[in-house]
Amino acid sequence: MKKWVLAAGAAVVALGGVVAVRTATFTPDAVADGSTIKVAAAVPVDTQTAARHMSEAVRFRTISNQDPAKNELAEWDKLHAWLAATYPKAHAAMQQEKLGQTLVYTWPGSDPAAQPIILMAHQDVVPVTPGTEKDWKHDPFAGTIADGAVWGRGTIDDKGQLVTMFEAMEALAAQGFKPRRTVIVVSGHDEEVGGTGAAAAAKLLASRKVKALFTIDEGGVITTDTPMINAPAIMIGVAEKGYVTLRVRAGAPGGHSSMPPEEIGTVNLAKAVVAIHADQHPMELRGPAAGMVDVLAAKAGGTAKIAAANKWLLGRQIVSTMAKSPSAAAMVHTTVAPTMLEGSPKENVLPQSANALINYRIAPWDSSAKVLERARAAAKGLPVTVDFTERGPREPTPVSSSTSLGWQLIVAAAQAGHQGVIAAPYLVVGGTDSRSMTPVSDDVYRFAAISLSTTETKMIHGTNEHITLANLDSAIAFYTRLIATAAG
Repeated sequence: MKKWVLAAGAAVVALGGVVAVRTATFTPDAVADGSTIKVAAAVPVDTQTAARHMSEAVRFRTISNQDPAKNELAEWDKLHAWLAATYPKAHAAMQQEKLGQTLVYTWPGSDPAAQPIILMAHQDVVPVTPGTEKDWKHDPFAGTIADGAVWGRGTIDDKGQLVTMFEAMEALAAQGFKPRRTVIVVSGHDEEVGGTGAAAAAKLLASRKVKALFTIDEGGVITTDTPMINAPAIMIGVAEKGYVTLRVRAGAPGGHSSMPPEEIGTVNLAKAVVAIHADQHPMELRGPAAGMVDVLAAKAGGTAKIAAANKWLLGRQIVSTMAKSPSAAAMVHTTVAPTMLEGSPKENVLPQSANALINYRIAPWDSSAKVLERARAAAKGLPVTVDFTERGPREPTPVSSSTSLGWQLIVAAAQAGHQGVIAAPYLVVGGTDSRSMTPVSDDVYRFAAISLSTTETKMIHGTNEHITLANLDSAIAFYTRLIATAAG
């Protein structure tokens, strides 16, 4: 017994030594900073003028409705005319093309051999949820400037990015800036309902054999209360999840509800939905989420660093902790969300067909084929069919590098305005227009240089969306530094 106790004690000591050594020598794997990049100085821009421009942009009701027939296309035309009138020097420096309502600008570089860069921001906004207008502090389409901010739909998603990008390009053009790399600007008109405009722009660029050094679009922000460190972090999306919706259909004879048969379609449908939802995809710490955890844990130190440095031992504990937060859990697995149910058109009529829609956001290591296979297996034995909807699947994007020149340029431009703030890769769980640029870009990144708390991000697509004047300044300065550094 004594020998066994001694052996066990020695094993514990050895294990502790391994953990201690790995923790002491731990550094984030394959995540670079921007310390080697010489960043150009930001170009001063008048904040009040930028705020007024942001206010004006909000007033154009470029609302993407689910039914395109309800869209007011004249609002897009007004926005385009406003951009040209408000930013004349940028427009004089660039060549403009229109693909329907989508805009493509080219600012020619002096070196045709240098890879171009692609900047993106979409023009459309989501509707204000009917009945919530009274909950807004200011009219969502008035562009009110109050309390140190511009208020209105789209100020964050994504006219804020569009306006700050043009403010930066106008300032650079006014100073006589001549890019060495070509700068391409793509502004899609329908990102909120599928992104056909960006897809058309990508097809145009592919026909010209464009292969950009990087693309940057909306996605991550500077999170002010980042989990693990409770401090600011520059969160750059290096990939986004795929998207697919499955239709579960249960056929039935129908009839009068006063004489229900033994098998009812709605009951079979309910059983299938419950079975599919119960069979959750496993949570795994890999890809962008693993890179994010490494960077944050190294900054946090303590138990967080111990866990990240010893994933072979404590990896499941990290995943278990992330699982407690819906936003964190979404980064470590393919999510399953039943969203719509359809049955009888009348309360006393048995439906002949009952349907459910289940929406999936697909992790980078999964695919739509795996999603369909798993759902069908979960519903096996039930009298239902499980298929893709007519829209079809959108696969996850490739994961962009967190060490490339493009990554370093973006990090350097962001850190120049936010000294001492770490940069971390992360997985965008929603969708952006930038996914279409994968074939024409070495890397695709998703980031806006604005500071938001995790609570403030809830205003995106929600109530009281607004951008502070400090964030306008930050974003404009970021774009002037990025363009002048990357393309200069």
